Amino acid sequence: MNKNKLTIVITGATKGLGKALAEQYLQDGHHVIGCGRDSESIKSLSTIYEGKADFQVVDISRYDQVQKWSALVLEKYRPPDFLINNAAIINKNAFVWEVPQEEFSSVIDVNIKGTYHTIKVFVPSMIKSKNGIVVNFSSGWGRSTSPEVGPYCSSKWAIEGLSKSLAQELPEGLACVALSPGMIDTEMLRSCWGENASLHDKPEIWAERVAPYILDINLKDNGASLTAP
Repeated sequence: MNKNKLTIVITGATKGLGKALAEQYLQDGHHVIGCGRDSESIKSLSTIYEGKADFQVVDISRYDQVQKWSALVLEKYRPPDFLINNAAIINKNAFVWEVPQEEFSSVIDVNIKGTYHTIKVFVPSMIKSKNGIVVNFSSGWGRSTSPEVGPYCSSKWAIEGLSKSLAQELPEGLACVALSPGMIDTEMLRSCWGENASLHDKPEIWAERVAPYILDINLKDNGASLTAP
C-alpha cells in the first residue's frame, strides 16, 4: 500500500473525532471522502477543502442513502485504502429500563447498522482490488461497562464482535480491526461526564497523534482489538 496518498473514507466527519481525523489526513496530503448528517457542516467542509476532498450528507442508519453515496463515490474514485467507521451516537444517561425505545433504537441503527451498511457497500470493491483496511471504532465501553450507558455499551460490544467475525471472512490483502480511540474531550464524552471531559485531549490534539497510528494498521493486525495511543 502506497502511503504517499491514500484514499480514506470516514463516516461522521462533521464533528469530533471524524472531523479531526479528516482534517489531519487532508493536511497530510491524503484524499478524504467523508459523510455526516449535518448539512451545514458538510457545506462548510466542502467549501474549505474544495478539490481536495469529497464530503456528502449521508445518514448512515439509512441503507438507501449509504448505497447511493457509495455508488457515487466508487464511480468517481478508487476503492478506499482505509474505511474508517467512526460515526456513532450515545444515549442520554439513564438506567436501561428508563431509556426511551426510540432512543435505544437510534443508537443501534447508527452505531451497529450504520457500520454494517458501509461495510456492505464498500468492502466488495476493496475485495475486488485486493486491498484495504476496515477500522471500526469501538470504545472502552465495548470491552467494559458502566451504568446509564447500556445502549451505547451494547452497540460497541457488538462492534467488537462484528469486527472479529468480518476479520475471519476477509480474503488475502484485507484486514479489519476494532479500535478504541481512548478518552477525548468530545460532545459525546461531555454528555456523560460534563466538565470532567476537559481533563482529556481535544480531538485535534488526539488526531495529530492517532492519525498516523491508524495508517500503520496492517494485515498482521487483522482481527485485533486495538487501543489508540
